[in-house]
Amino acid sequence: MIKKIKLSIILLIIATAQSNALIEVDITRGNLDPLPIAVSPLSADKDTNEKLTKELKIDKVGQEISSVVENNLRNSGLFNPLNKDAFLQKPNIAHLKPRFEDWSLIKAQALITGKVTLKDEKLRVEFRLWDVLAGKEMMALAFTTVPSNWRRVGHIITDKVYERLTGEKGYFDTRIIYVAEEGPKTKRIKKLAIMDQDGSNTKYLTLGNELVLTPRFNPTNQMVTYLSYFRNLPRVYLLDIETGIQEVVGDFPGMTFAPRFSPDGKKIIMSFAMDGNSDIYTMNLENRIVERITNHPSIDTSPSYSPDGKFICFNSDRSGYQQIYVMKADGSKVKRISFGKGLYGTPVWSPRGDLIAFTKLHKGKFYIGVMRTDGSGERLLTENYYQEAPSWSPNGRVLIFYRETKTDSEGKGFSAKLWSIDLTGYNERMVNTESDASDPSWSSLLSN
Repeated sequence: MIKKIKLSIILLIIATAQSNALIEVDITRGNLDPLPIAVSPLSADKDTNEKLTKELKIDKVGQEISSVVENNLRNSGLFNPLNKDAFLQKPNIAHLKPRFEDWSLIKAQALITGKVTLKDEKLRVEFRLWDVLAGKEMMALAFTTVPSNWRRVGHIITDKVYERLTGEKGYFDTRIIYVAEEGPKTKRIKKLAIMDQDGSNTKYLTLGNELVLTPRFNPTNQMVTYLSYFRNLPRVYLLDIETGIQEVVGDFPGMTFAPRFSPDGKKIIMSFAMDGNSDIYTMNLENRIVERITNHPSIDTSPSYSPDGKFICFNSDRSGYQQIYVMKADGSKVKRISFGKGLYGTPVWSPRGDLIAFTKLHKGKFYIGVMRTDGSGERLLTENYYQEAPSWSPNGRVLIFYRETKTDSEGKGFSAKLWSIDLTGYNERMVNTESDASDPSWSSLLSN
């Protein structure tokens, strides 16, 4: 069971005044020149050597928190954390008053400093963000929390820095749920797993006794919906991650596919297959009333709501081969939006509302791409032997998906891994997981 974490956030100084040389990071295009930023280790009181956890002492936690922040910023592709060996000023002194000329000398444009203290079994973390070029403080905050929560503090600090320097909310204090896979391709053991967005704190939510597929987060809380095969029939489940309570949403006739929450978290939208045909349905989670949204002799599947809940994108072969369509939430005014060469699937509406991500199969290769909600401006971000199931970060700037490798003639060499790429098509990287992984879904910000 994963306990809900609460943070007490205390604003020390409101320091958002515009400086003459305000640092700005352009996140609307591929960033080939990341911002040089210095992340100083958070200092601790010298006379404090208490154990924060079984593994970590207070005098080391500041270094660990700064490492979390540094890795997050580096992995975003927008920042270049500078080597700590080049730092000229000690962390405790820098936190009080940086010598900006020392930080300019190593080409830093922004600086993060901080301090950690432990009192009454509570961890207090202060941090400051400095504009080195202007020689001014940009932001100062403090957090008070339980000691075991230090890693989350690092993620929240990163979100605050990211938002201050880019103008958009971050995505670091989030979790990713996915299907953990082990064994040969013909006999895979699949479990539900959850981890922090950086791959830390992996926990397994099912035992692997039954096949699980397509876990999806509720946008409003830490509830998950997913498919699990019971006696060879797929059933839709709800799982409360915080309590561990699981329930069957309902037993439906035929096969059920691709469950996903509505933006307000009150409905599940999915497709049912009966007699060789598949249509889209919704279920109200409060009264369990089921409503049919499409009624067409073709296969309609993979529905996803727009963030305002007014529209639904889905894929259908009603034109003869698989394409992406958009309709109103009641199923009216269906409109095809994809017209490129190839087959389109797994459409997912961006939380920003401006784009739809998709998987495309063309000439034997799989692509992850995005298009505007009217189908214009199609851009293919990455291609590979097999990849699919894109999921958006909560700020709509990064996509996570999974990629499989080709097996040899004996079925060896197979793997499935999670990858991420930013909206511009840059910064493609593999996301670390303890085992093979597929079907990722990104949570909303935990600190909201």
